[in-house]
Amino acid sequence: MSVSFEGVGQVCTTFLGGGLTEGHVVKLSGNGTVGACSDGDGFIGVAVCCKDDACTVQVGGFVTVSYSGTAPSVGWRALAADGNGGVKAVGDEETESGRVLPVVNVDAAGKTVTVLL
Repeated sequence: MSVSFEGVGQVCTTFLGGGLTEGHVVKLSGNGTVGACSDGDGFIGVAVCCKDDACTVQVGGFVTVSYSGTAPSVGWRALAADGNGGVKAVGDEETESGRVLPVVNVDAAGKTVTVLL
């Protein structure tokens, strides 16, 4: 038996922001605007649809994103952007820039984590 979190509790909103990549974490970059994350940035959510100068961002619910570095473990974990569109586990001293989120699934082979935003 398998478990799927896809779409559960999904909350999306549209922001201004051009040149973004679907599936990448994004950060607030101005009033009603999101931008690409740099390494260590906190993120507001994940870009799900980007067209022209607008981007729909998932800001709530379960979402699966790529990770780099050491695989986060399941449970409440501090995560920040990795600068490549995904996330990375960060230490307690870095949680001001990252977010503490519940990690509910880790796919080490696919280098993805499922979190609840």
